[in-house]
Amino acid sequence: MFSLTLSAQNPTPGFDGKNWVAPYSLAIPGGWDVERFLIPISFAPQIPYNGVEDIRFMPGWGNAQSNEYWSYAFLWYLNDTPMLNARTIENNLKYYYTGLISSNIERSKVPVDKIIATETRFKETELVIGDSETFQGTVYMFDYMAKKPITLNCIVHVKTCQGPDKTFVFYEISPKPYTDNVWLKLNQLWEDFDCKKK
Repeated sequence: MFSLTLSAQNPTPGFDGKNWVAPYSLAIPGGWDVERFLIPISFAPQIPYNGVEDIRFMPGWGNAQSNEYWSYAFLWYLNDTPMLNARTIENNLKYYYTGLISSNIERSKVPVDKIIATETRFKETELVIGDSETFQGTVYMFDYMAKKPITLNCIVHVKTCQGPDKTFVFYEISPKPYTDNVWLKLNQLWEDFDCKKK
C-alpha cells in the first residue's frame, strides 16, 4: 500500500504506530490499511496540538484508476479541548496538506513550476448526531501522485469524550461527490466509532 506520509523519514521515532493500543474503537474494514503517528505532526509543525493521528486508507487510495483514489479517513485523538471553528479547520488543513505535499514532491521529482498553493474552504454544517460540531468543505491542492491539481471533499466531525481533556476530530476525505458510494463507507466508520473502548 502506498503510504500517505513519510515512513521513510521515521516521523515519530520511538512511537510504534502499528502496535499502539488505542483507548477508543475505530474499525479497520477488510482490505483497508492503517497508519498512525504522533501529533505534533512532523510535516505540519504549525498545528499546535498533542495527540495521535490514526488513518484508515481505502484499498484503492493510491490507485489513480480506482474509484477509491484519495479516499480515506483520519482521526485526531487530541489532548485538551482546543477551540475549533471553520477558520481553524481551514488553517489546520492548509498547513497539513501543504506540508504533506512538500514532503512528498521531493521523492516524486515534480518540477517546481507545477506546484500550486493549497487552498481550503470550510463552513459549519448541519450537526451530525453525536457530534459537538460538524464542518464541510474542500481542499484544493497538488496531487503529488498524479502530478496535477485535485479537489478533495471533506467532512469534519468533532466530539468530546473520555472527560473534558480529550477531543476527537474525524476527517472524511474523497475527491468523489458526496453522492458516491465511497461516502457510505467513510460515514460508516464514524457511525461505528466508539470513543470509549469496551
